[in-house]
Amino acid sequence: MAWWSWCILGVVLLGIELFAVDAQFYLVLAGLAAIIVGLLGLVGIDLPVWAQWISFAVLALGLVFTVRRPIYAMLMSKPTLGKISTDLDKRVVVTQELAPGKSCRIEYRGSGWTAVNVGERPIAAGAAARIDSIDGLTLHVRAL
Repeated sequence: MAWWSWCILGVVLLGIELFAVDAQFYLVLAGLAAIIVGLLGLVGIDLPVWAQWISFAVLALGLVFTVRRPIYAMLMSKPTLGKISTDLDKRVVVTQELAPGKSCRIEYRGSGWTAVNVGERPIAAGAAARIDSIDGLTLHVRAL
């Protein structure tokens, strides 16, 4: 096969993975293997057609078994906010009565948050509370 046909095959496989099917990164690596075989032909390494197909298969399988898992895990991992300490001990206004262990929605810094009373005392409606900790979009608050 001509070198450019391998490159076209690689681009088509990449396009299918990126725009049509979620094949969990398999087609990306197969497309990359096809492009590598095409680049071998471009730089002057003339292989018979059977050797091109064998090279493509070996490269594709090698990429799948060596680099797919770490790259896919890195790309698909969800970032975690962890513990946020910049807003600890700040005050928020609770809009409704909040019993210990219960939650409600509050407005803080221009967006809606879930507030959970982690203290032992209830927080009255309209009263201020102190941010004890933050977990994602949940504020853990205590009565002042």
